[in-house]
Amino acid sequence: MEIHTLNVSQGIDWIADGFGLFRKNPLIWIVIIMLFLAIEAVLGWIPLLGMAAVTLLQPILLGGLMGGCRDLAEGRELRVQHLFDGFQRHTRPLVMVGVMSLAAYLVIGAIGATLFFLLGGAAVGFSAFVRGGVIGPSATFPLVGAGIAALMVLALIVPVTMATWFAPALVWFRNLEPLDALRQSFLGCWRNVLPFLVYGLIVLVLMGLAAIPFGLGILIMGPTLVGSTYAAYLDIFPDADR
Repeated sequence: MEIHTLNVSQGIDWIADGFGLFRKNPLIWIVIIMLFLAIEAVLGWIPLLGMAAVTLLQPILLGGLMGGCRDLAEGRELRVQHLFDGFQRHTRPLVMVGVMSLAAYLVIGAIGATLFFLLGGAAVGFSAFVRGGVIGPSATFPLVGAGIAALMVLALIVPVTMATWFAPALVWFRNLEPLDALRQSFLGCWRNVLPFLVYGLIVLVLMGLAAIPFGLGILIMGPTLVGSTYAAYLDIFPDADR
C-alpha cells in the first residue's frame, strides 16, 4: 500500500481540519464525546477487567466515528449512532485490533514491572552501599532507577500507539485484516514522524488548556482529535477510497 510522506507543517493542518469537522455539527459532537467518555469511565471502574475492556472497545467506537467523519466531510449527517456503528460493521477485525493492542500493552506492563523491580531494586542496593548501609527517605538513586524504567516503558508504548493510530480507519475504509492494518498504521506514522511530532506538541498544549475550565475544553478537543485523525488518514494513505 502506498503511503504518502508529508511536510512537517501538515501536523498543524490536521488539527485545523479536525476543528473544522467539529464546527460542522458541534452539538452532536459534544453528545458523542460525552457518551464516549462516559462509557470509558464506567468500564474503567470495573475491577481488574475495566481497562482491558476499554482497550478492546476503543477500536470499535473509533471505527464508527471514522465513518461519521467521512459522512460529515462529504455533506451527510453526523449521527450519535455513528459511535456504535462498529458493532454492526467490521466488528470482528475491530475487536481483533483491540485484542492485539491489549496483548501488546500487557506485555509492556509485564516488562515495565520487571524493569521497575530490577532497576529500582538495584538502585536501592546501590544507595544503601554509598550511604553506609542506611537507606533514608531522601535517597535519590531509587528514583533514578524508576525514572529510567519509566522511560524504557514509554519507548515501548510509542510504537504500539503508532500501530493502533490509524488501524480502525484502515479496517473501516479499506477492509484490511487487523494485523495488516496495524502494520500499515505503524508505517504511516513512521514515515511521517516530523509532522506527528509537531501535531503531538500542539495537542499537548491544547489539552493542557482544555483542562483549565473544569475540563470542559475536552468536549471540543475530543472531537477535534477524532477529526484530525481522519484528516491525517486522508493525507497519509492513498486517496482511492475518498
